[in-house]
Amino acid sequence: MSNILHDFTTTVPQWRPRVTPIKLEDATPDQLDALKVTPSNTKVSDYVLVLARDAETLCERTPLFNAIMYNRGGLSRAERELGAVGTSVFNRCVYCAAVHASRYNLLAKDVVVIERIFADGEDAELNPRQSAIFNFAVKLSKCPPDMTKADMETLTAAGLGPDEVLDLILSSALFGWANRLMHTLGDPTEITD
Repeated sequence: MSNILHDFTTTVPQWRPRVTPIKLEDATPDQLDALKVTPSNTKVSDYVLVLARDAETLCERTPLFNAIMYNRGGLSRAERELGAVGTSVFNRCVYCAAVHASRYNLLAKDVVVIERIFADGEDAELNPRQSAIFNFAVKLSKCPPDMTKADMETLTAAGLGPDEVLDLILSSALFGWANRLMHTLGDPTEITD
């Protein structure tokens, strides 16, 4: 059995479910329908196969995920990933942090930002825009009612427009929920393949 990972990494770990994923060959028509729209153009993960146990919810979750993370306009894809990293780092979701950190690195073509975040957390030295995005996601994850007009003004001062602010809120909030699912349903583990 592989070891559970506790340290942040940009190498996406395996995810070992605690709930048995459905088997595609045994899936009901509703489950197969729910699996038609996956979060990305990759294979269907064990995580999604666990979520397919509730096909109705998965039918709503996946289009919502895709709309928040992949829509056009507003915040750049890389910056949405940075928001997801902030949320996942605060929530200690090693799996989600790895997925979104690796996507950020690929999209931004820069590994330094994530290296600094993984080393220094909220004290990471980032440019003003990156810092505003990361710190906002962390604060939103800590306690949403603590968000103030000043937090919005910090984003505006860092150059984010209203559509970008909304995208940041959506991506951070989505991963507040997703992190909790990942923690409850399984564990990030060393790659054994």
